[in-house]
Amino acid sequence: MAEHVVLIGGKWRAAKAVSTFQAVNPDTNEPLPDTYPVSAWDDCDAALEAAAEAADILRRTDPERIALFLERFADRLDARKNELVEQAHLETALPRSPRLADVELPRTTGQLRQAAAAAREGSWALPTIDTKMNIRSMLAPIGPVAVFGPNNFPFAFNGAAGGDFAAAIAAGNPVIAKGHPSHPGTSRMLAEEALSAVAQTGLPAATVQMVYRIKPDSGLRLASDPRMGAIAFTGSRSAGVALKGAADKVGKPIYLEMSSVNPVLILPGALAERGAKVAEEFSGSCLIGGGQFCTNPGLVLLIAGDATERFIAAAKAAFDAATPPALLSADVARSLAESVKTLRKSGAQLVTDSDVATPAGRHPNTLLRVTGEQFLADPEKLQTEAFGASSLLVVARDAGEAARAIDCLEGNLTGCIYSDSGGADEELYAQLAPRLRLRVGRLLNDKMPTGVAVSPGMNHGGPFPATGHPGFTAVGIPAALRRFGALHSYDNVRSERLPAPLRDANPNGRMWRLIDGEWTRASCNAVRG
Repeated sequence: MAEHVVLIGGKWRAAKAVSTFQAVNPDTNEPLPDTYPVSAWDDCDAALEAAAEAADILRRTDPERIALFLERFADRLDARKNELVEQAHLETALPRSPRLADVELPRTTGQLRQAAAAAREGSWALPTIDTKMNIRSMLAPIGPVAVFGPNNFPFAFNGAAGGDFAAAIAAGNPVIAKGHPSHPGTSRMLAEEALSAVAQTGLPAATVQMVYRIKPDSGLRLASDPRMGAIAFTGSRSAGVALKGAADKVGKPIYLEMSSVNPVLILPGALAERGAKVAEEFSGSCLIGGGQFCTNPGLVLLIAGDATERFIAAAKAAFDAATPPALLSADVARSLAESVKTLRKSGAQLVTDSDVATPAGRHPNTLLRVTGEQFLADPEKLQTEAFGASSLLVVARDAGEAARAIDCLEGNLTGCIYSDSGGADEELYAQLAPRLRLRVGRLLNDKMPTGVAVSPGMNHGGPFPATGHPGFTAVGIPAALRRFGALHSYDNVRSERLPAPLRDANPNGRMWRLIDGEWTRASCNAVRG
């Protein structure tokens, strides 16, 4: 049995541990053999001290070197693909293929390479120059960033390799990764490759650090420490809100991804035109990966009618036919059971078979329904997130009741509207879409929300409680980088003292800069001329 060490200050060293833990294989519910430390505050303190020193060096580091690190790191992950996939499968029970090997790991290395391109090109920093008043500004590195990774994406959102990591590094900041206890071995392997890439490219040794697990009070202390630049967190609402409270007390930026039921509105014309197809798409989206996606369609709003009942019957058949998969952990299964219990106590009726026996660590695929009137009577409880293969169908009496239900929705990452392709739903769409638009970060038409493309136009964010602030995205480059920048302004500062992006000449010829109100790649002299 191996007892693993933490990565602090560029070295793997024994933790100042308060206890230890083991990961659990979700397929067997048996503990895996390796032991990992739960770090005391001393480890966090040492990581912060090292990160502060690294941040000072990174502020003066050529973006090209940072880009090379991100690319070298991606190459190293590709080279270790088989081993990484096997470890992640062991710790999460997520399928090796296509999920881990063909989708999530390539997405992770793709994010790293996109972040490298953004760091090298530089436009993400929004260099702005007013030549008449000689006032210039740009986003600059904010300082050490702590990244709290979630349980459901062992690669793509991992604190030591995922999207928040890539964005923070590309913006010129060191990262302290807080691994998730569901997949510590995977996190260790990612951090090993990151440290090797740091050494190969000559970045400060503490550019990447990692602890596996910390006590809640250490997390709060970390979020409020004066040496911290910003925090990125993906996880439960309760933990996220607690961290936000600690960070807000001292004015530290914190970017949260927490709770979302991702409402899907299916209009009558769409059901009449292609109801069976929509039911198939919904069921596939909700059941994939055991429903353990932050964009899982957890609430479906329909308007009463025969086509709606046929849709519900088709969805029920698909849910009942699918074998419930192993969930990420026993805690996830318990939380899902509690959420379904809350929904049923609030009036939701079970649609799917209730007598399905499931082994420990699993939960029956669950479809529930309420009337629009019931939903309006208790919208808070009936928006309880059931993280798994579960969804609540809200059947409104008419369009007016559907509109009132939308107005009661909390903030969500996504919202989707299915409508008739021939235009039969246009009037209803025009009535309901503006309401839904205010409740979601990303509005979709005629597609389920589970896919989150790494696109410059993507918004993986939304109003509270989906996130802590509706103006930022965790996915989408270059926008994701801007969370980890501080706006630096220079007034009448001599040219040779300015950062390169704010001098008259464009430092690389590719960077877009706002010069006297015009976005351009030209030099200041060319714009003035």
